[in-house]
Amino acid sequence: MSAPLDPWIIAPLAGSAALYAIGVRRLWRRAGTGRGIARREAACFTAGWCILALALLSPIDHLGEHLLSMHMVQHELLMVVAAPLLVLSRPLEAFAWGLPAGWREPMAAGLRWRPIAAAWRAVTTTSGAFVFQAAGVWLWHVPVAFQASLANDAVHSLQHATFLGSALAFWWTVLARRAASGAGLASTFGTMLHTGMLGALLTFAPYPLYPAYPGYLGLTPLEDQQLAGLVMWVPGGVAYLVACLALASAWLAEPRIASRPAR
Repeated sequence: MSAPLDPWIIAPLAGSAALYAIGVRRLWRRAGTGRGIARREAACFTAGWCILALALLSPIDHLGEHLLSMHMVQHELLMVVAAPLLVLSRPLEAFAWGLPAGWREPMAAGLRWRPIAAAWRAVTTTSGAFVFQAAGVWLWHVPVAFQASLANDAVHSLQHATFLGSALAFWWTVLARRAASGAGLASTFGTMLHTGMLGALLTFAPYPLYPAYPGYLGLTPLEDQQLAGLVMWVPGGVAYLVACLALASAWLAEPRIASRPAR
């Protein structure tokens, strides 16, 4: 039982891996191995890329067509495992170095185009990324939208792109800043709460919300939905909790400039 080899998935995966590898090689040739992008950051990209491939190209994807719980595993792999690893790998720097020299300035100019720059700013502020991800998670789990993603491959691809893109924006605001912040901590804690609420809703719903999943491998539709809710609620919640604790530790460890006492 294997997932179909979808060129719309394989091409971006292969292209991103090649571009990152070329960029890191060029940067290390000029600056020295481990400089600019550290070895651990390159390792994060490799791990995140492998998780993406596992989620999208392995039997997990095939089983996700039959089991809501496995579909939820796929989403959690994309959003709380692959996305933070990719953010920690500093992909934008590597991709920039991976581009042909003549392409860099035109692409940078295109990214400075006002509509693109405005959209980038909107989804890469802490509050904007929080809303972007929260809206994506909740709207795609509305039964009508979720059913549509199962009935149409293009809609399904859009769903995955939304989950991964919003998660990358979220984790970028939380992990890629030069210093930990209270806003990032609050955003992560808030995400843990609202995704936990959705997981609890799926777990305790008294009837199946997604008729497209009729039950599979001995699970009834309701049991499958309850398991899906638990996947979102427990492992997903633990991931956000660990991130909260790490952010709080980093934030509290930052030196503060003490205010002078009034004379």
